[in-house]
Amino acid sequence: MRRLLLPLAAGTCAVALLGGCSAGPAPRAERSTQAAAVPLSANELQDDYQSVIRNVLPSVVQIDASESLGSGVVYDGKGHIVTNAHVVGGERVFRVTAATGGQPVTARLVSAYPEQDLAVIRLDSVPQGLKAARFGDSAKVDMGQIVLAMGSPLGLSGSVTQGIVSATGRTVSEGRAGGGTGATIGNMVQTSAAINPGNSGGALVNLDSEVIGIPTLAATNPELGGGSAPGIGFAIPASMVRTVADQIIATGKVTDSGRAALNITGRTVLDDAYEPAGVAIVEAQPGGAAARAGLRAGDVITRLGDDPITTITSLSESLAARKPGEKVTVVFTRGDREDKAEVTLGEI
Repeated sequence: MRRLLLPLAAGTCAVALLGGCSAGPAPRAERSTQAAAVPLSANELQDDYQSVIRNVLPSVVQIDASESLGSGVVYDGKGHIVTNAHVVGGERVFRVTAATGGQPVTARLVSAYPEQDLAVIRLDSVPQGLKAARFGDSAKVDMGQIVLAMGSPLGLSGSVTQGIVSATGRTVSEGRAGGGTGATIGNMVQTSAAINPGNSGGALVNLDSEVIGIPTLAATNPELGGGSAPGIGFAIPASMVRTVADQIIATGKVTDSGRAALNITGRTVLDDAYEPAGVAIVEAQPGGAAARAGLRAGDVITRLGDDPITTITSLSESLAARKPGEKVTVVFTRGDREDKAEVTLGEI
């Protein structure tokens, strides 16, 4: 028996034939059946794409600030829009246009949470035809799922790109260049769907018309002078988006981040070869996780659990993969002596 397997990425023409293929040409009737199946299945996939676009695009907006341009997703029927903190920057008033067209509407900042690169703004009035998005279950997001990215790349409002979920559970550090927040974000969804400037804050959507993430950044390649690495983009998972947005809408701020912390101020230190060698504690917050475990200013952290710590970034990435209340062994040096302490992690 032959089985036809359509490619996951639209525009790829090859068709893989898998399983039990015998030598020699297939009978004429079988070849005709197979040839007819390919365009039929392709048309069905195209219909799925178009259905998702019709369902979700009315929930996507373009956000214009004086210093930046990005995208957003309609969160509820009251005019709340979720987007990236680096899209809103330090501004408080914005012009918002529906991806489906229409006149711009004024929106105002509710609150931003740069630590997770998320923000919520609210429309002064809700245009007709705009509808709240449906957010998916992050636990069901898996490698190989087909996804669409919707937003306003380079100001092209209502643009759609397609790809797959390339990986889940990525921890990514965002630079500050170009208006980034410098946040280290855990549990991100990696996708091959194109993420370009202006896509930030938009929607990463599955074929059930559910938003599974907020596209936030694209990988850069140092060998290309910091240019973007095609096909490697990252989105904040829907679960974190809901956690942050619900708190901002209810109280105007994030009161429970769900993010682990040592509750220290630190700096990267170098060894005798001028290579990064750890994180020196500049200040251990009184009553914080590190201070409760006996760590103090001057100690140099070199390992957190199984993760070697050489820089502030590596420490942030290790913490981003953990939860408040988790117990972890911290290896540190104090003077010429190496020591360790069991720390119950606090919260940002």
